[in-house]
Amino acid sequence: MNAPASEPVLSLVPVLSLVNVDKRFPGVHALKQVSIELRPGEVVGLIGENGAGKSTLMKILSGVYQHDAGEIRVGGRPTRFLDAADANSQGIGMVFQEQSLLTNLSVGENIYLGNEEQFTRFGIVNWRTLYDAAARQLAKVKVDVDPRARSEELDFASRQMVELAKALTLEERGAGHLIILLDEPTSVLERAEIEILFARVRALKSRASFIFVSHRLDEVLELSDRIYVMKDGAVVAERKAGDADVNELHHLMVGRSLQAEYYREPLQKPYRAEIAVEAHGLSLTGAYRDVSFQLHRGEILGIAGVIGSGREELTRTLAGFAPHDGGRLVVNGREVTLRTPAEAVDSGIGYIPRERRVEGLVLFLPVAANITLADLESLSRHGLIDAHEERRLATSWVERLKVRTPGINTLCLNLSGGNQQKVVLAKWLNAKAKVLILDHPTRGLDVGAKEEVYELVRAVTTEGLAVILTSDTLEETIGLSHTVLVMRDGEITHRTSANPGAKPRQVDLIGHMV
Repeated sequence: MNAPASEPVLSLVPVLSLVNVDKRFPGVHALKQVSIELRPGEVVGLIGENGAGKSTLMKILSGVYQHDAGEIRVGGRPTRFLDAADANSQGIGMVFQEQSLLTNLSVGENIYLGNEEQFTRFGIVNWRTLYDAAARQLAKVKVDVDPRARSEELDFASRQMVELAKALTLEERGAGHLIILLDEPTSVLERAEIEILFARVRALKSRASFIFVSHRLDEVLELSDRIYVMKDGAVVAERKAGDADVNELHHLMVGRSLQAEYYREPLQKPYRAEIAVEAHGLSLTGAYRDVSFQLHRGEILGIAGVIGSGREELTRTLAGFAPHDGGRLVVNGREVTLRTPAEAVDSGIGYIPRERRVEGLVLFLPVAANITLADLESLSRHGLIDAHEERRLATSWVERLKVRTPGINTLCLNLSGGNQQKVVLAKWLNAKAKVLILDHPTRGLDVGAKEEVYELVRAVTTEGLAVILTSDTLEETIGLSHTVLVMRDGEITHRTSANPGAKPRQVDLIGHMV
């Protein structure tokens, strides 16, 4: 863990302040008299459950929405952001959770996308000058990336640094002290990558101030100087990071304490004797080798390990994305080699991916269509979908899983992360999956949404569903699982039971991971 953020030298005039800002949508009072301020050289954390108003506030600050009432001041001067370009011109840049880079363009083209005119003469772009300028921006965030490389060739962490470099180009437009909005920038980063990002942010505090939105409360405490807590569209608390802890922030967000029952341990029931999945010496060249385990009905099997341990590739094998080339895999009593995701589905395996918005959902289809997507055959009558039956099934799952949505015809794009995850779960339950692979199932969810997911997972395992879990945190893996396998360098190095009241300690497992 890095040292706490150093206390910045603050001026009396905030670089950004919101005074009683209000925003309404039809039927929704999204922001209610919100007042916050950001000082020079400061990192302000912004936390709250999904639906608390964080996204609306960030969209107002980035120029996507305009506020209805109240006042926004930049450097003490009242202003209104007419659009994203106007927000940029006033020194506000944004690093997006989903990333805004166009992967078919080079790094340099992305950094100056929309601002190529400074390198253009008589309609011709001076590429050498553009790439030299892009290299200077990349140097600010200390990332070793060729500005001529295509963005799709970079890993996620490097693309996140390019996003940060892109935001820093606002300095060149005479915008003065920069304001950079960090929207869940760590949601798919590993710990080592997060530490690099945090180091870059701290180094940039002499030239920029930051608003840091994250669901990871420990990271908010680590990076921020002050923290604002939002609930139901309003700011309900402000804390200095040094005076707060995770339990207090959790309580302020959701109105209850973070307890030992967070992972619903009292709901963990013994698994059944019946075996759902067996692996015997399973291997995939270059990824893992000689992996053997049994997964029983009603069991949650957690797989722990660092990047490169082989656990990610193992779960992809079970989901049909990376067929094994050695050993035996038996699913529901039948030996299989899963060459495609469709074959995994046919074998009764459902997969909830870490990138639910990319791999788990069709965002521009309604809730009902997404829920029935994996089992259209049972809805088809003479080649046509039985719309009445689809509505009945979707309504039933929405009610059972308590999906918060205006209706089953609402596009999944418009749901919160937690409710999107419930729709993905409903899809596989509706398809009568017997085995469910949870690949980082709570990534990007707030603590309240995580608790709902944990409760649903406990409920479906009680009914006999078998679950394989890989998680963002070792704590979550231990808390949810019946059994934990630890992998290192492609091999299983340790296995242990994780019975209620006798969970292994994190420190007991870490030694087998590294």
